[in-house]
Amino acid sequence: MILTSGNPAWPHTLHPIPQYPMLNRDLDCDCLIVGGGMSGAILTYELARRNIKTVTIEKRTVGGGSTSANTGLLQILNDKTLTSIIHTFGEETGVKFYKLCEQAMQKLNTAVKGLDPDPEFIPRPSLYYASYEEDVKLLREEYATLRKYGFNAEFWDQAKIEKHMPFSKPAALYTQGDAEVNPTRLIHALFQGAIGRGAQVYEHTEAIHFEYGKQGVTCDTRTNKIRADNVVFTTGYETQDMKKDKNAILKVSYAMMTNPVEDLSDWHEQCLIWETARPYLYFRTARDRRILAGGFDEEPPPPEKWEARSLHFSRYLLDEIRKLFPRYEGLKADYHWAGIFGSTHDGLPMIGTHPDYPYCYFVEAYGGNGTVYCMMAADMLGDVLTGQKRPEMEMFSLQRTSKPSPPKP
Repeated sequence: MILTSGNPAWPHTLHPIPQYPMLNRDLDCDCLIVGGGMSGAILTYELARRNIKTVTIEKRTVGGGSTSANTGLLQILNDKTLTSIIHTFGEETGVKFYKLCEQAMQKLNTAVKGLDPDPEFIPRPSLYYASYEEDVKLLREEYATLRKYGFNAEFWDQAKIEKHMPFSKPAALYTQGDAEVNPTRLIHALFQGAIGRGAQVYEHTEAIHFEYGKQGVTCDTRTNKIRADNVVFTTGYETQDMKKDKNAILKVSYAMMTNPVEDLSDWHEQCLIWETARPYLYFRTARDRRILAGGFDEEPPPPEKWEARSLHFSRYLLDEIRKLFPRYEGLKADYHWAGIFGSTHDGLPMIGTHPDYPYCYFVEAYGGNGTVYCMMAADMLGDVLTGQKRPEMEMFSLQRTSKPSPPKP
C-alpha cells in the first residue's frame, strides 16, 4: 500500500533521525508490537513504563510510513460531534467516548514531559467555526451538549470572532485542552524513552508468518523468531491489507506547510482552526512560525497522480490561508504532501481482539484524532495486558456493527 507522496515537512525537523538495528537474534517477550508508527511508539512507551517486556518491529524505517504525513493536531473534539455520537450510540457511550479522549489528551500532556528529542508539544485551544450560516444551529446544539457534560467550551458569535481574528465567520466553538505536536520528533522521543526503560525496537524487520500456540504466538521474520505472550498489531492503514474491516474507510488527504511568517500576532493564541464542512479544512502553526494547512480528502487517485494532486491542492490550501489571514504576504508552500487517511463509518476507532488471531490485539486509530486514539488504546491495553479489566474496549470492538443504533430508553 502506498502511504505517502510528496515532501512531508516533519522529517526535515530532526537531524540526525535516530536509526534502530535490524533483528539478528531470536527473542522472547511479554508483548510483540508489529508496526513502528505513532500507535506503535505510544504503545511501546506505555508498556515499557509498566515494566512489560516489549519488542517492537517495523518492516521499513521507524516513523517512515503514515506518521510522516501526520499533521500533529491533537484535539478532544472529534470529527463526529458529541451530539452526533450520542444520537448514534446513546448518552452513556457517547459521553464516555469523549471523556476517554479528554483523558488521553491529559495523559499525552504528561507523557511528553522530559522526552528527548523535544517533541514540540505545545498546548493550544481550538477554534471550530461554522462554514455556513446554516451550521450555526449545529454549533449551538453542540455547545449546549459539551457544557452539559462538563467540557470546556465557549460559543463565539460573529462579533467575537471578528474581535479576536482577522476573518469573519457566522459562529464558532472555542475549546480548551488541545495541543499541537511534531509527529516525527514525538515518535522518536517515545521510542528513545521506551528503550531507556528496557524496550527493544528494530527496523527493517518484517513479520513474515505467525504461529498461534496454546501459550502465545511465534513470529517468524526473514532471519529470526520472536516468541511473545501477546502480539499487538499497530500497522495503521496497512492493517486493511492483512484483514478487511467493514467499518473502515480509506481516502487520501493533502497537506502543506508554508515558509516562516514574520508576525503571527493576529492569530489569536495560535489556536488550532477547523470547520464544520465535511470534508473539512484545518490550520495550525508550527514552532518555527510556519503555517500548516490540510484537507481536501478524496478517494485515492491512481499512484502516478498523487504528486500532481498534492501540488494542485497545496495551491488551494495557500489560497485558504490567505482568505483567513490576508495580511500574511509572501506565503509559499515549502513542503506539500499527500497521505492515506483512514476513518470509520460510525466515527469510533477500532481497538481490540479478532477471532482469527489468538493472543492478538489490533490498534486501528482511524479518524482525525488518531494520535489521541493511540494514547487511549495504549492506556487500555496496558491495563488489559497486566490483568486489569477495561470494559470500555467493547465500544471499540472490531466486530461491532458498522450501522449502530442507540439503545432504547
